[in-house]
Amino acid sequence: MGRAFEFRKARKFKRWGNMARVFTKLGKEITIAVKAGGPDPGSNPRLRVLMQTAKKENMPKDNVDRAIKRASSKDYTDYKEMNYEGYGPFGIAVFVETATDNTTRTVGNVRSYFNKAGGALGTTGSLEFLFDHKCVFHILKKDGVSLDDLELELIDYGVDELEEDEGEVILYGDFAQNAAIQKYLEENGYEITSSEFVRIPNDLKDVTPEQRETIDKLIERLEEDEDVQNVFTNMQEEEEEEA
Repeated sequence: MGRAFEFRKARKFKRWGNMARVFTKLGKEITIAVKAGGPDPGSNPRLRVLMQTAKKENMPKDNVDRAIKRASSKDYTDYKEMNYEGYGPFGIAVFVETATDNTTRTVGNVRSYFNKAGGALGTTGSLEFLFDHKCVFHILKKDGVSLDDLELELIDYGVDELEEDEGEVILYGDFAQNAAIQKYLEENGYEITSSEFVRIPNDLKDVTPEQRETIDKLIERLEEDEDVQNVFTNMQEEEEEEA
């Protein structure tokens, strides 16, 4: 599950071509977190971990500060987090997460992307069962603690997969246990370098190279929309080429 997701994420960043989209996405998440829990990272765990994520992604501190200030500005318009689900071409399930200040604009745009691609937007919740909602933490390895030991420590917190990657440990846990997992990691001296929420398909569909190209065009149109935060599908990834 994990490695396939990390590969999909790497391909997404490659499609974006630069970090501007990453900064925009993180900026919205930071603003939403401040609005919900206040501007002090010491008392706002969601903001605290987002600031670590921003640091890892080399997001300028000025951008982070602006996102925090935006939540308390008198001109601030609340972002609504809305999900849209539908089938793209060839029966591929597509789950779209958005953060928008104009839901009418957003749903109209998302529906048009589906329609132009030969797909159809469904009703809210209609495809949620096809994806597992997970929280993902990247933490630095701690001396003297093996992956097996850490897995035993976290199994009661809903963590169901751990893997090691370039000196970090990546944890996948149940979305509902996000706060408990973060609390445990912080209280036990683990340094969290980034965190995110993902939807991992529980069943993947194979497609031909030609079909993949068509579906990728829909994904690209969705990701280029400023209101879209994340796009998840149940399309089987093409095999990673050997270096």
